[in-house]
Amino acid sequence: MSRPPFPPFNAVSAVQKVRLAEDAWNGQDPETVAQAYTPDSQWRNRLEFIHGREDIVEFLARKWEREQEYRLIKELWAFQGNRIAVRFAYEWRDQTGQWFRSHGNENWEFDENGLMRYRAASINDQAISATDRLFHWPEGRRPDSHPGLSALGL
Repeated sequence: MSRPPFPPFNAVSAVQKVRLAEDAWNGQDPETVAQAYTPDSQWRNRLEFIHGREDIVEFLARKWEREQEYRLIKELWAFQGNRIAVRFAYEWRDQTGQWFRSHGNENWEFDENGLMRYRAASINDQAISATDRLFHWPEGRRPDSHPGLSALGL
């Protein structure tokens, strides 16, 4: 199994890889998202340590059950060889209707087939009002016309 673009990354392929990841996560299908990772992928997500695709699927299913109306934007921060660093923000609401914007950074490492073998994420949640939301598009892929993080001042 492979997932182009492949390392070593350049400016174009790194941006493409980040957008493909954003698109997949906005699709909110844990099984589909997990296929972009190696079978033995290692994650650190906040305080959780996740090992392998099965754990990734379980984690994402829990996440998107809790984080409703999820909308994510990722932006390339840096890249070199088989590694990419991104910053991101996503908006979501909980079961009580409280809205949040979660901000974070991720470090990614890929194998030669373009599958992510390592992901470390640091994330902070900020409660926001519904009127403070900035991510307005129908569920799924962010439209190309919707501004990214830098354009939104995030």
